[in-house]
Amino acid sequence: MTEQIYKTSPKDIFLQLLAIVTLYGSAAGVLTLLFQFINLQVPDPLSYGSTGSARSAIRFAVSSLIIVFPVYLWVMRFLARAYAAEPERKEIRIRKWLIYFTLFAAGLIIMGDLVALVNSFLNGELTTRFLLKLLSVFLVAGAVFWYYYWDIKEQEPTSMTLFRRAIICLVIVFVGAAFFFMGSPKTERMRQFDQQRVNDLQTIQWQIVNYWQQKEELPASLGMLEDDISGFRTPHDPETGIVYEYTMKGGMTFELCANFSLVSSDANTNKAVPYPVGEFGANWNHAAGRTCFSRTIDPELYPPQKGLDKIAPVPAVR
Repeated sequence: MTEQIYKTSPKDIFLQLLAIVTLYGSAAGVLTLLFQFINLQVPDPLSYGSTGSARSAIRFAVSSLIIVFPVYLWVMRFLARAYAAEPERKEIRIRKWLIYFTLFAAGLIIMGDLVALVNSFLNGELTTRFLLKLLSVFLVAGAVFWYYYWDIKEQEPTSMTLFRRAIICLVIVFVGAAFFFMGSPKTERMRQFDQQRVNDLQTIQWQIVNYWQQKEELPASLGMLEDDISGFRTPHDPETGIVYEYTMKGGMTFELCANFSLVSSDANTNKAVPYPVGEFGANWNHAAGRTCFSRTIDPELYPPQKGLDKIAPVPAVR
């Protein structure tokens, strides 16, 4: 039966396009999950504070798979029934165009994967992280290529049914594993509150250092940091609205305290320190509950600014 006998309808075009778009979306979602799993399990020492972005990518990938992958399964099931009722529908031109394009794209990805492997080997860059990502791309592209290679044949092997079920099970496992890495929505909300607390403490720390540089003394309270001209207002706990604790410990040492919901780790804090005290990247790791951070200002690193504006300007040379 040829396409001249069976006339392509707008419905056929829509279903074929929907099938391919949801296929690409599902493959991209699975690949994103695999990449981020690798990023979390095999972190790159040069990627500072990348855990937050990895979790964000996982959330987006899970959201995509929860919506897109079931739509893909529904479309493929609908088309399978339509092909069983009208076998000539498998011969429409747009279907073959899209399938051959998918095979072409998957083949290019696999070849590019192999080229990258050889190139990295020659450059001596075969790290575990790289090899795992390379394997992920190869498996996803290979699965797509193998499935559609047999789908376009007149007769598909009996193992195709088992292959489809295995793919569905793997996607479910990947989505379940994603919740293990990113936690429940409630846990993620608590983590975001904790991150905001750290950001607030960093801001307060910078304001205290700036205050000391201008007046050569620590503020007696956080209220003294507020300034109508700059518009600064002391941040409060984002969840409870309580003011953060500030204590003068004597000399140039002070302490900031907050109540956190979760335990932090070295890997899960995105520290964008605006003006660090002491060494770069002050430690903001914390336990669950009340945690205090002691800071001592080093006057050599942060010299007082008081009186600098009184220095006579250098006369212009005529």
